[in-house]
Amino acid sequence: MGQRAAIYCRVSTGDQSCDRQERDLRAFAERGGYEVVGVFKETASGSKDQRGQRNRVVALARDRHIQAVLVTELTRWGRSTTDLLHSLRELEACGVSVIAQTGLQFDLSSPQGKLFASLMAALAEFERDLLRERVKSGIAAARERGVRFGRQPGQRVKAERYTTRVLRLRAEGRSYREIARELRLSKNTVMDIVKRASTGLPEGDGAA
Repeated sequence: MGQRAAIYCRVSTGDQSCDRQERDLRAFAERGGYEVVGVFKETASGSKDQRGQRNRVVALARDRHIQAVLVTELTRWGRSTTDLLHSLRELEACGVSVIAQTGLQFDLSSPQGKLFASLMAALAEFERDLLRERVKSGIAAARERGVRFGRQPGQRVKAERYTTRVLRLRAEGRSYREIARELRLSKNTVMDIVKRASTGLPEGDGAA
């Protein structure tokens, strides 16, 4: 047999099924001579941070049990441009490539992979720039409406204290869950801080 591979399938909602993805990827693996060591399926939206089955695939890669991950398309694997680039680099360090059903192999150690990584990095930076622009525009619009920033009587200190760091990490492309873990906040607090900064609402006017 050829390379050992894990099949990863994902759908966004509970009324969808991974059956077609699994069927197509099993056929693709057979044509390519891959030895399938496991099929991992889960239901999660494209933006959802926690994906238990994907984590299991990454664990197999770290333990050197597989050399490839088979997916129907890259959007099934990555949550965002930044997440996709980070995960591909992590897999590369383990000697594992992500291979789409089209036959494109995303091995960042190859010339094609290096070009792809450069393009992905540029797109990730573009995403961060858009986020920073939205945040700044929201703050400017709020100030024009007379919204005052900074601590007000009765406001929750935690939200104000962490606003700058949360927005900076978010602008760097970090997920809500990653920011919450690093700053030891709840995910809801992080989401609330970003939402209020982008819409121009004052901090502390709700759950934090």
